[in-house]
This record gives sequence, C-alpha cells and structure tokens, in this order.
Amino acid sequence: MDILLATRNAGKRVELLELLGDLPVRILIAEEVGLSAMDVAEDSGTVAGNAALKAHAYARASGLWTLADDTGLFVAALDGAPGVDAAYYGGPDKLLAALHDVPAPRTAYFECVIVLCSPDGEAEYHAVGVCDGVITTERRGAGGFGYDSVFLPDGHDQTFAEMPHSAKNPISHRGRAVEAILPVLRAVVAQG
Repeated sequence: MDILLATRNAGKRVELLELLGDLPVRILIAEEVGLSAMDVAEDSGTVAGNAALKAHAYARASGLWTLADDTGLFVAALDGAPGVDAAYYGGPDKLLAALHDVPAPRTAYFECVIVLCSPDGEAEYHAVGVCDGVITTERRGAGGFGYDSVFLPDGHDQTFAEMPHSAKNPISHRGRAVEAILPVLRAVVAQG
C-alpha cells in the first residue's frame, strides 16, 4: 500500500519517515506522484484546519491515502504568536528579537496536528501532539529545522537542534502526533 506525505519541507519529511518506522507501506512524497507544483493555501486559521486542507487536497489529487501535518509555535509572552503562522513569521532570529526584553522563563509550546485522509476525502482522522518548553535567548545547535534551535523542551537541557533524532523524536510534538495516529494508520493498512 502507498501512503502520500503531503509536505515539501525536507526536514519534516525526514522526521516523519523516521517516526513512521517499520510501517509496512511505501511512503511517497508529492514529487513522486507528479504533485511537486501543488500548493495548498493554509488559511484556515488553525493548525488542525491547515492540516486537513492539505490532507484533503493531496488525497484527492493523488488518489492515495494521505498524511498531512501542520505545526504552530505558541509563545505566551507574544500572546500566542507566531502561532499557526510560524512558517511565515520570519524564523528564529525574528522570534528572538521580539523576545529580546522578555525575562526568562519565556514559555512556549509546539502543537502538531496530523491528519490522515482517504483518497475520496470521506474518511479523516486527526491526531494531536504537544510539547511544552521555553524559548532560549540565543540559537543553540545545528540540527533540526524551523525553530528547533531556540526551543528548549521542558525537562531537558538541550534544544531540539542540539538533540540527536533518537532523543528528539519521542518527545517532540510531531513524534507525539505520529504516535497517536499510528494505530489508525495500521488499521487502514491492514484493511488494504
């Protein structure tokens, strides 16, 4: 069985592939099914809504079961910004500049929603993963992508960008969302 990952983010793709692990399916990306130019407006205003928009659009266009995700970074001192618009906010340097005068702890959380959608769009399953933490005062680490270099998860002394994937994946927002969707995904695969 083929499953399409509806993402063009190379870092996210690597993480998702690692998190899906031993699932007995072939994981495809948009380029492999002729959808590399497809662009879905992420304008629902919510993380869940954006993931659903992508899942439905790619599922219908490809004729495949499709996994899509969306992530937001919510910073308390910025009234939840960058929030659902994290990908368009301007990155970690802009975030650090916005928090320049904010004392520690600069609490924040990542929220990831993964949506699994059937080819006809009739079946839709959601899973949510949240990771609480704080925003550091400077970038730390060379791994990861997005805001990983400024996000320090609760209970850890390394940012996501400093952690090896083996440490990050089980505690990350995306890892938790994948873990929550895996039983549904396995049931879909078993039904063929």
